[in-house]
Amino acid sequence: MAENETADGEPRALISFDDFMKVDIRVGTIVEATDFPEARKPAFKLMIDFGPEIGVKKSSAQITANYSVEDLIGRQVCAVVNFPPRQIGPLMSQVLTLGMPDSDGEVMLISPSKKVPNGGRLY
Repeated sequence: MAENETADGEPRALISFDDFMKVDIRVGTIVEATDFPEARKPAFKLMIDFGPEIGVKKSSAQITANYSVEDLIGRQVCAVVNFPPRQIGPLMSQVLTLGMPDSDGEVMLISPSKKVPNGGRLY
């Protein structure tokens, strides 16, 4: 069962628009990507530039099935920037990089279809 589904696979309960507005989802550009062998599951360490207002933030992403380090540099991604930092092995992850499952359940990153300014907020 995915975290965003109930036990029977149905979407979770409805939330208010105000609840949605509390989640700060921004676009940033991956400026550095490295292997993360200390993670429990295969992952990469990412440094993502969210522009001058937010800066460069660290993230861990379990995306090794569909991406290589070389694929990631310069790629824009969407991430939640207002969750508290989370310790993942030796890395303090500062943002949650967003993705959706492919047909095999592996993560595909969420990205804008054209380049946009770093730090832009989802609406």
